[in-house]
This record gives sequence, C-alpha cells and structure tokens, in this order.
Amino acid sequence: MTLKDQITEDMKTAMRAKDAPRLLTIRGLLAALKQREVDERIVLDDAAVIAIVDKLVKQRKDSITQFTAGNRPDLVEKESAELAVLEGYLPQRMDADAVAAEVATIVAELGAKGPGDMGKVMGAVKTKLAGKADMALVSAAVKKALAS
Repeated sequence: MTLKDQITEDMKTAMRAKDAPRLLTIRGLLAALKQREVDERIVLDDAAVIAIVDKLVKQRKDSITQFTAGNRPDLVEKESAELAVLEGYLPQRMDADAVAAEVATIVAELGAKGPGDMGKVMGAVKTKLAGKADMALVSAAVKKALAS
C-alpha cells in the first residue's frame, strides 16, 4: 500500500469516527497532493508525497512560531494538532549524530573543502536524506563540516 493510499484510508477512518480536526488536516493534505498531480500531470510516488508532507510540516512549525509570538494560544493549539497528524506520515527522523556522520561521508566522497562547496554538498545531501532528516539540521551539519 502506497503512502497516498494510506492517507486516503486514514481519511475514511476519520470520517467514520467523526474526528473533524483530523479529517480537516488529512483533506488538506490530499488536496495538496492532488494539486501537485494536476499541476505537473504526474502520479506521485512515496518520495514526492513525503516531500509535500515535509513542506506542510514546515509551514505548521512556522505558523506555530508566529502565533506564539502573536499571543494566539487558540491558533497554536490548532496548528499543533495538525502538525501531530502530518508528522505521522513522515518516516522516522535521523538524530543529529546520524546526520553529521552522513554529511561527513558525503563531504569526503565529493572532496568538498570550504564554504564555497556548500551548494554542491547540499545538493547531494538533499537527494540522499530527503524526508529522513530535518533540513535545518542538515544545513547546520554541512556548514560545520565545511568550516573544519
């Protein structure tokens, strides 16, 4: 069963359970998936679905930060609930040590030296760790590896 099929099944389950907040989040996710499929005239594979979920997770985290700064606990709670639902569709994330080790391996493979090679390293790391690690953590690890 593909990830998209699993999301569709979860939507049906949420409908049956009358779980309105979860249903709203899943419908929004399916709408984003469908929009991408229609715009690009493709059928999304699991990697593309994970990329979209990752993007939506990042949006929710940014919203939570903004709503916290704006003293809107009601909206923070809503976004946090959506974030929890969306994170359920992401694979297990790598921890900082695993990311640093992976980045060090890629830097060594590419022979990258110095901050000027950051774009080249990030391109390679992004393809290898997409959906498996938080890209902010990856970026920090790449900067650290290239600085030393």
